[in-house]
Amino acid sequence: MSSQNLILRSALAILSLLLASSFAASQKEKPKQVKQTPPSNQTPDDQTRKVKAEPTNAFTRWIKEDVAPIITEAERKAFEKLKNNEEREEFIKIFWRQRDPDPDTDENEYREQYYERIAYANEHFSSGKPGWMTDRGRIYIKFGKPDEIESHPAGGSYQRTPDEGGGSTTTYSFEKWFYRYIPGVRSGVEIEFVDPSGSGEYRIARDSSEKDALAHVSGFDRTSADSLNSGYRREQDSPFAKMELLRDLENPPEIERRNSGGITGSPAIDESPLDFDVRADYFKLSDSRVLTAFTVQTENKDLVFENSGGLQTARLNILGKIVTVTGRRVGAFEDSVSTSATVAELTDAKERKSAYSKAVALEPGRYRADVIVRDVVSGATGVRQVAFQVPKYEDGKLATSSMILTAKLENMQPGLAAGPFVIGQTKVIPNMTGLYHRGQPVGVYLQLYNAGIDQTTLRPSVDVDYLLSKDGKEISKQAEDWRGMSDSGQRLTLARLIDTQALAVGEYELTICVRDRVSGQTLAPAAKFTITP
Repeated sequence: MSSQNLILRSALAILSLLLASSFAASQKEKPKQVKQTPPSNQTPDDQTRKVKAEPTNAFTRWIKEDVAPIITEAERKAFEKLKNNEEREEFIKIFWRQRDPDPDTDENEYREQYYERIAYANEHFSSGKPGWMTDRGRIYIKFGKPDEIESHPAGGSYQRTPDEGGGSTTTYSFEKWFYRYIPGVRSGVEIEFVDPSGSGEYRIARDSSEKDALAHVSGFDRTSADSLNSGYRREQDSPFAKMELLRDLENPPEIERRNSGGITGSPAIDESPLDFDVRADYFKLSDSRVLTAFTVQTENKDLVFENSGGLQTARLNILGKIVTVTGRRVGAFEDSVSTSATVAELTDAKERKSAYSKAVALEPGRYRADVIVRDVVSGATGVRQVAFQVPKYEDGKLATSSMILTAKLENMQPGLAAGPFVIGQTKVIPNMTGLYHRGQPVGVYLQLYNAGIDQTTLRPSVDVDYLLSKDGKEISKQAEDWRGMSDSGQRLTLARLIDTQALAVGEYELTICVRDRVSGQTLAPAAKFTITP
């Protein structure tokens, strides 16, 4: 069964479960019939098992932490029935799409605002546990910033309002939040949070007396005006009204959609799409951070050039957004770039390509990059969604960065090693098509991590050979010379130009054979390229 059919079946099953949940809740469960099966001679070890793939940590964290305040019980049960991570990813897309107030825009405003609220709650409401787990954090994440806040961070002397019974007393630290309206709850919502322990964790009060530090002090002489049990002056202060409010506040917020067109609405189709390519390459920064370099490449013949100061210039707006598998945004980039040529050069310039580079530091894991490229002059726009896996580089294990075949490979002068496409001291522009004209050198760039060091010569104790083959047959082999190597043993840079003058037209494969003489570990990353006339 294709992955597309799996996704479709999963989405339909989820939607059916959500639609049927209210009906199923009202039905009386019938006794289950126990099917009698004949005894089997198979031992437990011999029997075939039906194994359900367990979700990865990212999906577990998403359901138990990220969306815990807003996911409905029906959605939670539907998620728990999913069989694999592919179905879980599709479920998450539907989950956020249901809540998107304007699906016609690229951004999901609700999701962006939701994660911003989590960050705010963790920053302002933490108290021995993350802010999203506290009462104030959960209310803020669900319903946003209150319309009014009355804060008493130090407690102390307090004059009760008439609806609280009047009189004066001493209170713990407390806050009152007021919402003019919460959809699905009611209008005029007042929530009181009290910190009786002085720990900084404010908890929702069930009645206004919880903030009273003297309410349970033995021997304290209270006047009749101080009594908080002499009757409730507002209907909303009655125990039943309070219980109803607290119950409603615990429910997930209502799903509000404007112009949603349903959760299965199709996106608008651009009548003048712009074609471009995207790739991601990975370079180790530390055990927990990986430099992820994105390259966006367009064909100049697809761009519209116009006169600008005597030059023919094409201009592009490039926007990128990086999200985790659960939809949390972890990075973004936005730039305006241009390419220019004289009138005489324009014909040749249109036969070339234009490339853009952006590097982002990410943790190992699975991500998706949403990239939009727009031609400023023509308005033609292209959109790409690229799923990618940032590798985890283990300490002490021989590993390599991405292997890049380059269109340009240039050593930079010290002090100038900064800017687009620069990695360390080398400018590396990927050749994303893998096509080279005969005689055009093929550049190759690779970083090698955790290679052994010869303690006598203090040079890398590792053999590296560049093996070139065609149709499965070896046609040349070149060894790496480590003399003059300035990199440390934790990172070695391999950068080489392969001469193509003697190569016939056709497809080739370049393999970098690596053998660590200290640990015995071996690696053989490879890439294919084509020589054209």
